[in-house]
Amino acid sequence: MTDLLLVEDDETQREALTFLLGREGYEVRGAPDGAAALAEFKAREPELILLDLMIPSVPGTEVCRRVRLSSDVPIIMLTAKSDEADIVLGLELGADDYVTKPYSTLELLARCRRALRRHRATALDSGSSGEAGVIEVNGVRLDPERHRVWVEDQEVTLPLREFSLLEQLMTHAGRVLTRSQLLERVWGADFFGDTKTLDVHVRRVRSRIEADPANPIRLVTLRGLGYRFEEP
Repeated sequence: MTDLLLVEDDETQREALTFLLGREGYEVRGAPDGAAALAEFKAREPELILLDLMIPSVPGTEVCRRVRLSSDVPIIMLTAKSDEADIVLGLELGADDYVTKPYSTLELLARCRRALRRHRATALDSGSSGEAGVIEVNGVRLDPERHRVWVEDQEVTLPLREFSLLEQLMTHAGRVLTRSQLLERVWGADFFGDTKTLDVHVRRVRSRIEADPANPIRLVTLRGLGYRFEEP
């Protein structure tokens, strides 16, 4: 069974989710607040964390930050739709995904499976099959060592900055990367230019990897949050 830590202060929701997740093969440990969550995490590191941001004692964003100091366990945030600023902060602190309340149980289960699948794949030696270091997601293949990209087996050419942007997005496929994360990782922490620079480069990347750049299916925008490279 998959060991899952559920951090939710609403007892009714916690019990309902515990039952649902248990039925799907998860061994659920519940925590009603941030302090209890950190204690549970320290006692036995779980394979997945579902983390409500609005919890007592220690805020969810702080729980996320502390967990990330020692672990790369997948973290999915449970948030209200009005918590956009906290979602962005959580993502920047290292959360892998988020689900807004009220959420579909099918969507939540799908996101749990995706987060675990992505984490387990990352944990495997990237050179165990195919060419070492090559990233392949959703019909796009990127070779960082040779600076080459193929879309549906057709090679495309990208300038250095666009290549670096695509590499970041594909490396974290399925995960939202905020605008500030992308600017820091691609342009550097000391970048002080117009953030519209990022939007321009995203449009250019889309023009090379999307069949219809105006309606992207690979590199998608999450308004107010950032960008995500979609997994198939």
